[in-house]
Amino acid sequence: MIQKELKNGSLSKKKGVNAYILTINSYEGLLLVTSLINGNMRTPKIYALYNLIDWLNLKFEEINIPKKYLNNSQLDSNAWLSGFIEADGHFSVRTTTTPKYSRVECKFELSQRQNDHNSRSNLNFLEIIAHYLLSSVKAVRVNRPNPEYRVRTTSLNGNLVLENYLSTFPLFGSKYLDFKDWIKVLDYF
Repeated sequence: MIQKELKNGSLSKKKGVNAYILTINSYEGLLLVTSLINGNMRTPKIYALYNLIDWLNLKFEEINIPKKYLNNSQLDSNAWLSGFIEADGHFSVRTTTTPKYSRVECKFELSQRQNDHNSRSNLNFLEIIAHYLLSSVKAVRVNRPNPEYRVRTTSLNGNLVLENYLSTFPLFGSKYLDFKDWIKVLDYF
């Protein structure tokens, strides 16, 4: 869908996983993607964009692309979070049945490594997401080589915020079906 919309790039299947890579090499394609995402980034990946902008400005004298700042708009003002959920979100329903105590939980979870490959922290933007979902960021897998941060909805109200958001900015991939099943269970609450 992205390749069709951009009218640029080539697709290749990533080995060993159910994923594809969209590669854009043309001058026009690079300028298009740069103009579309410049000013809309919320994560440390903005520094990779800045490197691309520096390269484009140096390589092609006729252009002078400004480096726009991180997007600090409210999360519910655009579909950025929806795309992030599509990539890394997880909807779950858990049941516990014991003779004394039975329980059903509806949760949403998003995990990211604590630091990216350039040692930049992912904590700031995850705290913004957690705050929006009425939750908090928790350090997990701290004894492993790549510790992570996790945001998990822990309340009905947080789940309802997410339901409302994804009703406004729907998912488009396979997670859409996960979300629809999750909503069926959430509606019982």
